[in-house]
Amino acid sequence: MTTTVPLAWAELVDDLTEQGALSPQWRAAFLAVPREVFIPEVIWRDAGDGLVALHRREEPAEWLLRVYGPRYVVTQVDDGIPAGPGGRGRRATSSASRPDIVALMLTAAEVEPGMRVLEIGTGTGYTAALLAHQLGARNVTTIEIDQDLAAQAQAALTTAGYGDVRVITGDGTRGYPEAAPFDRVLSTATAPRVPYPWVAQTVPGGQVLTPWSSAYDPAGLLSLTVHPDGTATGGLINTTISFMELRDQRIPRAEVADVVRDTDVPDVSDTDLHASHLCNDDNALFAIGLEVPGCHWEYQPAANGEDRWCVWFLDPTSRSWARFDYQPDTPRWPIHQYGPRRLFDELTTAYHRWEQASRPPVTDWCFTITPEGQHVERCCHPNHDRATG
Repeated sequence: MTTTVPLAWAELVDDLTEQGALSPQWRAAFLAVPREVFIPEVIWRDAGDGLVALHRREEPAEWLLRVYGPRYVVTQVDDGIPAGPGGRGRRATSSASRPDIVALMLTAAEVEPGMRVLEIGTGTGYTAALLAHQLGARNVTTIEIDQDLAAQAQAALTTAGYGDVRVITGDGTRGYPEAAPFDRVLSTATAPRVPYPWVAQTVPGGQVLTPWSSAYDPAGLLSLTVHPDGTATGGLINTTISFMELRDQRIPRAEVADVVRDTDVPDVSDTDLHASHLCNDDNALFAIGLEVPGCHWEYQPAANGEDRWCVWFLDPTSRSWARFDYQPDTPRWPIHQYGPRRLFDELTTAYHRWEQASRPPVTDWCFTITPEGQHVERCCHPNHDRATG
């Protein structure tokens, strides 16, 4: 098994190359950097009712298959202290990203020899090693807020031969001014609000690349170009990726049972707007997420297998909720709403505004980052309302 897994990795790298996700240079890095050096002895797998530990010494074959497979690998839960019963984890808080996503981000960064890169979110250190292989270890600075993760990454980088990578323990939202300016700032953590220090510490003409999301929509990969006036502009270049958020920008999310109480008495109405319109179109999800902050949704199938299901819309901060109940063979569906916000009304308004604007795609929206904050607006429609975060 130990010999066949690296072969499987080589085949995966071949597939990524054939798909155009990996250039010859990045292909060489993927083959040269030993991924297993960066994965801890204990990883975590989903057991349905929580995340359970998988120990390398107990299941070495399974461990290797996951390390060299196409999926992400959860490497930490609950910020290092499992919070579930029986030592189970409730929430993944660090991972080794899917290889295709790593390839996508590195390719999008368009790095060239001699460039200096700041990585936000060291995690395992694997991406920093790939950058070091391509650019030279002394050109790579990586910052990690978790002291234990930073120490583990530093040890792995040293073992793999990239010990000259600068590993910093600290708050990545502040960047690292001591080594600025950088040609590229790459974040491997989602930034719902792009921190201005990333822009300020990037050379004019340089690039900031980060996953971005709202509470409603996981969105995708945001590419920003930095300008001489100290601002940065850009937009989403991919809508198929999602990452864990920066720790101080975690979006409040909750289970239905944490928001909805048996004593709640909701308002009841009906609608002809099917929930699929609010949940299935990436372009609509993005626009709705801008206009309905703090709201996320959860699909709940019928317990008995019938063709009846519901979608919950939740704002845990205000403890507001709405529920769409699907029933077959009817043109209208029941809506229940509770709390200070009428979430379904807000969602309906946002959806219709998007429709009336000719259903703009995600690529029609432009981000501007200034010292005052983050602004998102329609690129080609200057009179469109601006969302500020």
